[in-house]
Amino acid sequence: MNDKNPATPPDQTQPALKPAITIHLNKIPLLSDLDGTTLQQVANHLLVRKAERGAYVLHKGSPGEHLLFLLAGRLQVVDTSEEGREVGLSFVLPGDYFGELSIIDGEPRSASVIACETSLVALLPRAQAQTLIYNTPLVAERLLQRMAKSIRNASSYRAILGLPNAFQRVYALLLHLSAPGPGGLVVIEKMPSQQQISIMVNTSRETVSRALQVLIRHGVVEKDLRRLIVRQPEALRKAATSGQPEPQDDIDPGRS
Repeated sequence: MNDKNPATPPDQTQPALKPAITIHLNKIPLLSDLDGTTLQQVANHLLVRKAERGAYVLHKGSPGEHLLFLLAGRLQVVDTSEEGREVGLSFVLPGDYFGELSIIDGEPRSASVIACETSLVALLPRAQAQTLIYNTPLVAERLLQRMAKSIRNASSYRAILGLPNAFQRVYALLLHLSAPGPGGLVVIEKMPSQQQISIMVNTSRETVSRALQVLIRHGVVEKDLRRLIVRQPEALRKAATSGQPEPQDDIDPGRS
């Protein structure tokens, strides 16, 4: 699929990429195993945009004119709390799609999306996205499964934000993000930055830093380049539920 360098859509202010880009649509989970005709129709209408780190890919309240696919990079979905503070909701990883709610109901964007690093995004216009969803049962099924998962994740994040202790919120988020990795390890791949974590759990970056240092000193977690290895998953689980382990002279929990 080659970018045709069309006019920039409202979803993104970055100019279209000028070099030709080849996208293997079958490697995008939502589109994998679709017939060639359907994939070609999608390819004919895709637009490609580049988002630099810190740039907004979507703004809350803007018209939902495209279904978007992340081809490379990392994005974060954010919203604003009642106090006006930015709160991170989830991350978007390569192969993920987003913006589907506005495609379905025609309402404005429900949250903003920011690039955590330089990212490449493909946009499918609303009319073509609706045709894809409503005329392709496999896509509709995958979309419904994704919505169910998103609802469950949203419930988990609300539970995390409801914890009164800031350290507990950090620990609970790390537990939520951790997953089995190679060699039987439990890891968080592409560990979010401390600033990103602070947004997600509604605390300060300094509090996140102190909470991580407590876990590292106790041997619960270990930093490994851009990932975090959870050496003691049960200890992390205990910390998320009871606020341990944190030496009482180390912290002032819940005041950040």
